[in-house]
Amino acid sequence: MSYDPGALNAALAAAVGEDIALIADLRIAFMESAERQLDLLRNAQADASWELASWRLKGLAASFGLTHLMALADEAADCVRGDPRILRQLRMAIDRLQQG
Repeated sequence: MSYDPGALNAALAAAVGEDIALIADLRIAFMESAERQLDLLRNAQADASWELASWRLKGLAASFGLTHLMALADEAADCVRGDPRILRQLRMAIDRLQQG
């Protein structure tokens, strides 16, 4: 699956035009929400909590057309709660978005 580091910026620009300040604010809000869902996954005490956080992360990614993150979050929903491999992959994907 390919990874497009500019997809988030393109989605934000398409949504709000060329308002650079608004794009920056929305990018921060997106990243905070993605981090929050990753923290909820990492700290999930029940399978239902794990599943809910993965679905929310998938929905967030889908809202911005981030297919790689969306696919990872979808995969997480099917993984065992606390799966270290998928948590690492999600962490790396979010880190790449942060840098892009």
